[in-house]
Amino acid sequence: MCTAVKYNSDGFYFGRTLDYDVSYGEEIVITPRRYRLSLRDCGKTIQAHNALIGVAVVKNGCPLYCDAVNEKGLAMAGLNFVGNAFYRAPCGGKDNVANFELIPYILGLCATVEEAKRMLARINITDTPFDANTPNAELHWIIADRNGAITVECDENGLNVYDNPVGVLANNPPFPQQMTNLNNYMGLSPRPPKNMFSDKLSLQPYSRGMGGMGMPGDLSSESRFVRAAFTALNSPPCKDCGSSVEQFFHILDAVAQPLGSCQLDNGAYVTTIYSSCCNAEKGIYYYHSYYDRSIHGVDMHRVGIDGPAVIRYPMLSGGGIKMQN
Repeated sequence: MCTAVKYNSDGFYFGRTLDYDVSYGEEIVITPRRYRLSLRDCGKTIQAHNALIGVAVVKNGCPLYCDAVNEKGLAMAGLNFVGNAFYRAPCGGKDNVANFELIPYILGLCATVEEAKRMLARINITDTPFDANTPNAELHWIIADRNGAITVECDENGLNVYDNPVGVLANNPPFPQQMTNLNNYMGLSPRPPKNMFSDKLSLQPYSRGMGGMGMPGDLSSESRFVRAAFTALNSPPCKDCGSSVEQFFHILDAVAQPLGSCQLDNGAYVTTIYSSCCNAEKGIYYYHSYYDRSIHGVDMHRVGIDGPAVIRYPMLSGGGIKMQN
């Protein structure tokens, strides 16, 4: 249960919530240009590529990315797509890329969404797991730059690439159904409503915000998609990076999941483990965690991005309440 958003403001910003019942030790990870990308199923090793920064779990020195942005300003995130994701065995005539390799492969070699589209036409996303103890995550992906976004879904019918005009992705149902569902909310507006009920009645708004009446407020992925799309598409650009980052986290607050609102059958609760916002054009990754609402940042250009090994920053979670008197 996650939501990803793109936002054009004084620059291009991209981020997501990661909503789950357990953390896997996520870190902020920089993959430099000379880190060896060895693809399992096609025997290809990429010696030089774009540097990228994002959140990953590092296993045996290999970053398994949840989301990332590369040095050219291209962003990508993987979100749960349980029950619909379907990967295939390696096959001839295609670039076989394991599902856990897709983010570094696309971001390592592409600079724009259009380049990613062309690359995806040659890709077969394989069902090869990272190792025996790491089962495949059932995912779909959003890829975005300043000029647009696409959604990538691999199901039983094949690899589907959809233009994504809202710049938002949640989980199930599949993306075409999410877009169709938006038709049910075309009456939403950030402006005060007008009386369409009857010209025989003098009906007037009695509160601010009534243009948004009817917006779904539950935590289902379909409802989160609607709220994120409405909030992001109606959010005006800000004047500088600081105010844009603050505004981006307010956009994500519309879909954040507080402890106690979503309980699983095993008694565990889903929470928003982290929320992120990356200034894609500057390569600065901002985040806050559930128990630390302070915004922390990591700048990929303040470290050497030409090296061979990943650079890791644990997520800070000091939190606490700062009294003023």
